[in-house]
Amino acid sequence: MGGFADGGGMIKTMNNINEDISRCLDAINSVILGKKTEVKLVISTLLSGGSILIEDRPGLGKTTLAKTIARVLGLSFNRIQCTNDLLPLDILGRIDFLTDRTPKFIEGPIFSSIVILDELNRAPARTQSAFLQAMEEKEVSVEGQTYQLPNPQMFIATQNPSDHIGTALLPESELDRFTIFLQMGYPDKISEKSILLGAPQKNFNNLEKVLNREKLLELQNLSENVKVSDLFLDLVARFLGHVRNQDIFISPRAGRDMVRVSQSMALLGARDYVIPEDFKACVLSVISHRIPDANKIFHDFEFQA
Repeated sequence: MGGFADGGGMIKTMNNINEDISRCLDAINSVILGKKTEVKLVISTLLSGGSILIEDRPGLGKTTLAKTIARVLGLSFNRIQCTNDLLPLDILGRIDFLTDRTPKFIEGPIFSSIVILDELNRAPARTQSAFLQAMEEKEVSVEGQTYQLPNPQMFIATQNPSDHIGTALLPESELDRFTIFLQMGYPDKISEKSILLGAPQKNFNNLEKVLNREKLLELQNLSENVKVSDLFLDLVARFLGHVRNQDIFISPRAGRDMVRVSQSMALLGARDYVIPEDFKACVLSVISHRIPDANKIFHDFEFQA
């Protein structure tokens, strides 16, 4: 589907989209309890074709989130545990030779649709560079050959706080490749009581596929075709200028991510056009890992020109 239908067809299309997305969100929220805002941001990023950086303590549901999304969407999943001796070939794959000496490429764990890069800031710089090519170019190179990664695909990277032993700060150029930044945080009291009784695991075991690869690609295409007005682009440009006027660097890529995630937010709201509330809902997550004092800069910005 190349865009939205007109007239009655558009209404029917939006109703179908709303039903699909609602079922998807409900299924994920049955496992990831008390995190509806975070789940909505994650799905918006997925529909935008982006990637996510999560910083938090161990055991707060980061891997469960990725596995749940993969199961609900019927996508392949892999988890890569980053260590200080992890090599690029450990994640990309390798060339092996069959009995007749014919070379064959053995795919690494990065060839999955949902990939969680656990404790990314423990991996050596060379290995992190391999991840960057995959995130940006949707392909990897092994021994001079280029291989296309699955489509759709989303990377969910986690990093430990920088005060943990064995971690290093990610460089700015790498942070800028991530679409949004999240912190899962502790569950609220009601959710934690359900967690103590094992509700998330039980619900995960009972999860059924809600969407599929083809439907997700269709939703991504629809998200990309959500209408963006000149007034909305002016809002994004004003915000970028607001940041830069304080002598803080922010890349055009960040502005592009603001627009793309806002489009997906609109789609989740059953609209085929963006509004300022879509921007407000995602902008802090888009800038938090890119610039210092993101909260202050966000709250100081005058949304009404």
